[in-house]
Amino acid sequence: MNTRYDLMVVGGGPGGYVAAIRAAQLGFRTALVEREALGGVCLNWGCIPTKALLRGAEIAHTLRTAREFGFTTGETSLDLQALVGHSRAVAERLSGGIAQLLRKHGVTHLSGQARLTGKCTLVVESEGLEQDYHADHIVLATGARARQLAGMRAPAGLVWGAREAMTPTALPARLLVIGGGAIGVEFASLYADLGSEVTLVEMASRILPEADTEIADLAQAALIARGIRIVTGYSVAQLEPRGETAMSATLASSAEAAEIHVEADRAVVAVGVTGNIEDLGLEAVGAETRRGFLVADDWGRTGVVGLYAVGDVAGPPWLAHKASQQAVQCVEHIAGVGRGQPLQMSRISACIYSRPQIASVGLTEAQARSLGRPLRVGRAPLHANGKALAMGEGSGLVKTLFDEATGELLGAHLIGPEVTEMVQGFAVAQQLEATENDLLDTVFPHPTLSESMHESVLDALGRAIHH
Repeated sequence: MNTRYDLMVVGGGPGGYVAAIRAAQLGFRTALVEREALGGVCLNWGCIPTKALLRGAEIAHTLRTAREFGFTTGETSLDLQALVGHSRAVAERLSGGIAQLLRKHGVTHLSGQARLTGKCTLVVESEGLEQDYHADHIVLATGARARQLAGMRAPAGLVWGAREAMTPTALPARLLVIGGGAIGVEFASLYADLGSEVTLVEMASRILPEADTEIADLAQAALIARGIRIVTGYSVAQLEPRGETAMSATLASSAEAAEIHVEADRAVVAVGVTGNIEDLGLEAVGAETRRGFLVADDWGRTGVVGLYAVGDVAGPPWLAHKASQQAVQCVEHIAGVGRGQPLQMSRISACIYSRPQIASVGLTEAQARSLGRPLRVGRAPLHANGKALAMGEGSGLVKTLFDEATGELLGAHLIGPEVTEMVQGFAVAQQLEATENDLLDTVFPHPTLSESMHESVLDALGRAIHH
């Protein structure tokens, strides 16, 4: 057995397996260690299976609104296990595909728990047996996991994490979603479309506290219009069982001495993530951590020679596409190739696949103003877009932010149908350093939702045509 490699990767998620494949492409003798299924949380318990479930929610919504398009569907019912089965099958198929990719590129796949034992050395434990390995470079890509409610004794089996929320055996009649960030909003949207009565609680003054305020307000209004109860400025103080199948939640205000009581059959916890830094042997090499994550520079280098960290374990933004690109740049830097430009976090798009969808790239309006940037702000409401109206999806907004002095695209924020596909146009524009005039002169096809992108640019310059 080969126990010496040029580069070893710990973690098989979107950061880890991409790092391993790119290293092999560059001629490194490479091994990847993963203790669970290849693909990490994103593929197995996050990005991919939730989108399969949300597709089911979209179909449920389409069936309910089919009459608007002249169709009579009759009575419909949900086979929850079939929907969950579809979700799991998609995840399993993609996980198997990663194994095939590793074989194709000659990457050794080691199944087990890895632990650093010293500089450039680690041990892999599998089925009670340990094997020592040496690598000139070790890349940690162990990801992150959901945070738990601190100091709270929750009713057994009634409080779900993401995994339980993705594999329900029955649809809860009443669901409490704790946390109004991207994950919480997606679960609230999913279960509301499937038929649950949903309450979403967020301790900040609004849901989606990291989003552009205008977009977050529109999202909150849209969710409320769908019948989702939203409670902001409150946190969960206590969860108490009500028999064996229900619970009562006490919500406490962060600003005043007030309480709200919510009855629910299940609760989903979505209050952020923490890095998977335990049991890695970090103390053996003196790797620095901060607030639950590894400290690394723009190229993934930790303070330990030969040790790198990429993806969620290295801190925000906690996005799969960030992890993959960061992994490529880290490995290329090790190999001495690439373009010499580190990843710019402000140019990474963020997407939320709720109904309505939400997407963004770059600075929010508040961030741009706090930096003292002179702004031109453009807005294009989707009720002026022919394709959106034809789809029956005329609610939404495309918002663009430009530097008034230079024409630089500082940020773009979108809410509405398929905006998670549209935002990449703005991401490409930022990467190519396109100005407002470049976007102004770009011809967008008609009829498309993307025309609203152009209309938003026109509006920023006081030249809007269609609204």
